[in-house]
Parts: sequence; C-alpha cells; structure tokens
Amino acid sequence: MKTALFACAASPLAMAALMLATPAAAQDDAGAAALTADAGDAGGEIIVTARRREERLVDVPIAVTTLSGDQLEQRGALDLTDIAQSTPNTTLESSRGTNSTLSAFIRGVGQQDPVSGFEQGVGIYLDDVYLNRPQGAVLDIYDVERVEVLRGPQGTLYGRNTIGGAVKYVTKSLPDEVSVKAKATYGSYNQLDGVLTASAPISDMLRVGASVARLTRDGFGENITTGKDNYDKDVFGARGTIELGGRDSGFTVRLSGDYTHDMSNPRGGHRLIQGTPPGGNILPDVYDTAGAIDDPHQDVEAWGLAGHISVDLTDALTFKSITAWRVDHSATPIDFDASPVVDLDVPAFYDNEQVSQEFQLAWDDGGALQGLLGFYWLDAIADTYFDSRLYTFLPGFMLTGHTNAQVDTKTYAIFADMTYDFTERLSLSLGGRYTWDKRDADIYKANYILGGSGGFDDPVGTLFSVDTDFTGSAKFKKFTPRASLSFKPTPDHNLYASYSKGFKGGGFDPRGAGSRANDLDGNGSLSDEEIATYLSFDPEVVDSYEVGYKGSLLDGALYLATALFRMDYSDIQIPGSVPCTGAGGVQTFCGVVSNAGKARLQGAELEMNARLGRDLVSAGDRLSLSGAVGYIDAEFKKYETLIGGQPVDVAQYRYIQNTPEWTASGTLAYSTPVGAGDLAMSTTWSYRSLTHQFEYPNPYIDQPGYGLWDASLVYSAPENRWSIGLHGKNILDKQYITSGYSYIAQDAVTGQPVLNPQGNPIPTLGQEGTLTAFYGNPRQVFVTAQVRF
Repeated sequence: MKTALFACAASPLAMAALMLATPAAAQDDAGAAALTADAGDAGGEIIVTARRREERLVDVPIAVTTLSGDQLEQRGALDLTDIAQSTPNTTLESSRGTNSTLSAFIRGVGQQDPVSGFEQGVGIYLDDVYLNRPQGAVLDIYDVERVEVLRGPQGTLYGRNTIGGAVKYVTKSLPDEVSVKAKATYGSYNQLDGVLTASAPISDMLRVGASVARLTRDGFGENITTGKDNYDKDVFGARGTIELGGRDSGFTVRLSGDYTHDMSNPRGGHRLIQGTPPGGNILPDVYDTAGAIDDPHQDVEAWGLAGHISVDLTDALTFKSITAWRVDHSATPIDFDASPVVDLDVPAFYDNEQVSQEFQLAWDDGGALQGLLGFYWLDAIADTYFDSRLYTFLPGFMLTGHTNAQVDTKTYAIFADMTYDFTERLSLSLGGRYTWDKRDADIYKANYILGGSGGFDDPVGTLFSVDTDFTGSAKFKKFTPRASLSFKPTPDHNLYASYSKGFKGGGFDPRGAGSRANDLDGNGSLSDEEIATYLSFDPEVVDSYEVGYKGSLLDGALYLATALFRMDYSDIQIPGSVPCTGAGGVQTFCGVVSNAGKARLQGAELEMNARLGRDLVSAGDRLSLSGAVGYIDAEFKKYETLIGGQPVDVAQYRYIQNTPEWTASGTLAYSTPVGAGDLAMSTTWSYRSLTHQFEYPNPYIDQPGYGLWDASLVYSAPENRWSIGLHGKNILDKQYITSGYSYIAQDAVTGQPVLNPQGNPIPTLGQEGTLTAFYGNPRQVFVTAQVRF
C-alpha cells in the first residue's frame, strides 16, 4: 500500500491549501482507520494499521485519503463518485452511457473502457475483495465505515496488483449490542431513499446483522422520444453479515453477502451537433436526450459472498484468509448518436463472474522487525456481447456489426512486505510481489445485413461476413518491488522517500477485426499467429518515486501530509473504437488498441486538517478547516500512430485523459451545542481544471475548469439517538461534462476535429454523426432524517 499525501510547493494554489478539504487516514486489517481524535482534531493522533500493526498516522510512510462514514453522512455523499471531490489527482465517475459502471483514474492512470479484455488501472475493493470488472462498481453510500483512496502502485500488502492505485469501500462491523437504525431522505427530483439497518448479538461469540436500501429519484431530464426519465435512479440493495468470535478470543470469522439491483432507465447523452430535424436537433436542456433504443431493457444486477477469517496463531503471528465469489450482469441499450434514427445504436450485455482467494501471515512481536507474507489467486470470466446497429446508404437498410467476446483471467501472486526499525528514528521497509497472469480469449466479430445477430429484439439479419473468429491465450509475469525509508527527527515529524513498480498485464482486444491483421509472412492468408499479433497488446509498467513529509504541529492543532511524486509510465495501453472497413468491404465498428509509448507523470499533493479553535462563541463549539490540493504535470513522451502506413510520433499533440492539471477542495466546518444536542454546519468548495475526455483534443466535449459548492446543516440529538440534516449539492447548478462519445473526422497528427465548409464536424460512422456528452448531477437539495434504537 503505497500512496502519498502530497505537498504543493511554489505555486499560487499553495496558499489555497488553507481553504481545502479532507484529512487522511490509513487502513487497518480490513483497511480501517481508528480515530482517537474527535472530528475537530487535527489528526496527529489517528491510529492506523496500514502496515498491519497499530501506529499513529504521522508515523506511517504511506499516505491514503480516508473519509469516514460519519464524514460522508455529514456531507451528504450519495455514491462513490462523490469521493473524488475531496481527493487530489483522482477522477471517479459513472461511465458514459451507464448508471453503475465506474471509470476511475488516479494520477493519470486508469481505464475508461468497460468491455472485457481490459484491466482496470485503479483497483476497486469491497471489504478487501477486489472487483475484477467496473460494472456495478458505482457503490451507493450507506452502512459504510469509510472509503479510502490509495494513490500509486499497490500490491505488496494485499490483494490484486494495481498499477495506478486503489479505492476501498469498507462496510461497518457489527456492534456488541442490539442496534437498529433507520434513515430516510427526500429531496429534489422527488428523491426518496430509505435505509434500514439492524444487528444483534446471539451470544458472546456470535453476531448477525443486515441492511436494506431502496434508493429512488426522478430523472434530471427526459428522453423526448421514449418519454422515459433520463438520469433517474431506481436501486434496491441489501447486505447481510454473520460474525463469529469474541473481540479478545484470538479469532474472528466474518461471512457476508450483498445484492444490488439497478432498475434505472438507460442514461442517454446530449447531442452537441445538429442532425436531421426534428429528432436530430440540439436540445435546449443538456439532461434531455432523443435516443430511441430501448432494447434490451436496462437492468443491472450484482451480488457476491465473502468469508474473512483471522486467527492469532501465536502472540506474534496472525493468519488471515479472504475468500470471495462475485457475479454481475448488465443489460444496457446505448444510443451513441442520441437521436431517434438508428444511426449508431448499441444494445449490449456484460456478464462477469469471479472467484478469489487470499492468504496472509502477519508477524509483529513488538520488536524491531514486522512483516507480512501473502498469496493471492483470482479466476474471472468476462463476457461482452453487443451489436452495433447502423443505418447507412438506403432508408431501412440496417447493417449490424456484432461482437461476442469472452476474456478469462487467471492470476496468481505471492507478495511480502517487511519493516525493520534500525532506531526509534530510522526505519526501512522492503516489499515485493511476483505476479503470474494468464489471459484466455474467445472473440467472434461478424457483420449482418437487414437485421441483427439474433441476441436482441430486432429482426435477425443475414450473416454477411466474419471479421474475427479467434481463440487464443497469453501469459504475463512480473516482479514488482517496493522500498521506503523513513526518518523521524522528532516523534511528531516524519520524512520519507519511496520507490515502487506497478504492472498491468496485457491481453486481447475484444472488438478487434482480425481481418485487418497484417500478412506478416506474405503468403496471402492470415495465420492464427498473425491474427493474435494484431489483436494482442503488451503489459504496462510504471516506476513510481515519492518523497514526503507528515507532521503534527501546534500541539496537535494542525496536521499536514505532503509529498512530491514522479511516475515513468511505459507501454501505455490505449484502447478505443473507430469506424473501419470490415471483411466484405462493409462499413463497421472496430476496436483499436495500441501500446502508445511512454508518459511522464509528476506533481505534488497536500492534505491538511486544522483545528482553528474551540469555545469561540459558546462553550463546546468547534471550528475546523480541512483541505486537499493536487497538481500533476502529465504528458506523453512518446505516442506513435500509423500515418500513411508509417509510424509517426504525435506525443506533442496528445493528452492524458481524465487527468486535470489541478484538483483542489476545501471544507470549513463549525459545530456548536444547541439545546441538549449539537448543530454541525459545513461548506465545501471543490475545483477541477481543464479535463480532456480522450487522448486527442476535442473542444466539444473537453471540460474547462469548474468549481462545485456543497453545504450541509445537521442537528444531532444527545448520544446521536436521532438526527436531521439539510444538504445542498452543486448549489450553483454548474453544468459540467463528465464523459462523451465522439465519431467525427480528426486530423491524423494533431487530433483536432476536421470541419466541413459549413463549419460543422464531419461524421465518420453513420449519417447523423455521433458527438454526445454526459453531464454531472445538477443542483440537488435534500433532507435526511435518521433514528437509532
């Protein structure tokens, strides 16, 4: 676990750090942080077990942004994407055209494409269980202990190796007494949420608990063609837990299950260019859409079971096991062109299943040496099945590009991490991981005319040509080390330097057209090896360097965590899809993936938490200020593309996607006794600079810098028996683009859009043209009420 909290030096925004948000905390055995300081304290006495033993946060040469469940409730957080507002150099958003698939980027490393075959650059964990696919990963915030964001390569302390970082969603443990909690929310767009949580001890050694959630909201806009709400929400969720073992018994067993059913409508994009009127008009409301596709019916289900076992073998040696099985199924109709015409419509199914096992042995005898040895295994199946419906040439003549791809992943890894304290001031940590990945691919891509593939409700077409009928496998292995050196001049100050290597395995493009492979031996036919070469891509590697400082200052009233980082990123996987000519000379939709070359990612981050004062107005009141700021200089150093059949380096014209140069946030919080209870007020401002949606510039969907303002007012009764809160999100009602689709002509070198004589973009796939945008949530105001029994 290797992230950092970073300092922003020598810039005007360094002064803004005093207006910024969110303290940091590391993780315990399940990734947790135990707070010994109250919410208004600076954080220097936060106790963490990020290295599998209890330590003060200031002592740990590892940094991770953590938001507790109480903090998230106070701020009115709705789902996992809200975390990015308070975390430097982090992007978390719902993927284009979906409600529940997550796109995650940390420090310029991520993965925007949710189809099988491409691993995530950022690992998503639910109670220490790695989610192999991003479908269903936009987790709603309820019954949560905390959410943690770890920046930088991970893998020497737990779980799956991830090259960019990890986001960990940790649910609450069961209390020792009977507990019942009910929470209700009502707000803008007829938001109506209800969550019921209950638990009870059956005996001193056995506890059971469950949560049920129903989360609904009308749409922010409307689909003017189908009449359905657009950007609505209709989710049912449930979790159940059984815990066995006493708190001091030397062992614990935790069995848990979860289920989520997202029944929301399809999320349609907003057309940015004029198509054929009236359906192709640019609509005045950015949350409205005109896409007609409603096949298949939108439906997303995800469920899983997990078992966590921890046994103290001796006073110094602890054994842990994490076993999990997860399944998700997504049926989604995506209207790329957002018009009533079937110009580029994609009905799709995503089916994923995974089984994973992790073992750990942790050593801590209270002496100079502490360490952990682990083993991880994952077997995952990812199926992608979709049609690309195109009306071209003649009215009513439908051409369908069909893709059916199954990409299976089997991975094994051993990892270890050891820390040796030379003195009370100087410590050295060394870690390493050896990973074996195997990718098995079965890819079928074909073209139909006068209908579709037969997997959806449209008429079954006639098979016209086959682009890909491929079965193959590839193996990848890599050793990835980690090292850090920590020096503490005093107990409240820690200086550290670290190095870590990250690795993400290669694979096969599930949408690739094998018919476009190069005839390498010149014999006039394509061999399996030549098709495999065309469809495959190599692993990514990153070398990450950090130097940092952590300190508890002013007698604990101010906590700072700062660092500088540099990442040398090579063989970057760039997946995408483009219009192409398939077998038989038909216009179709093809995947393209390349290892673009090299990038340099360097920058600075700072997180702070300051206690500004107590008893300022009345006895018992508290005023605090927390903040985060991130800066990243992210640029390609090499980006080769074929132009005229020759490789050309276009790095100077390409950008790192979903990576704004500046991210910042600030929260000012004040609480004061009112009657027998407590009134808490907070206001948060967050900022993100210019964000490029793709590697090439696109002035239509690239989002200029913007700020968001949130505020909350919460009254809590004594002992928190009940509370009522008023929350405002995006109070200034800022419209901002989070993602989009673009199929327009571009200059091969600069990537700039090519315009026709009328000054409009030129379509490259379909007749209407596809240039659509998806937007973040508008202003929302809601009231929450909570009662505990």
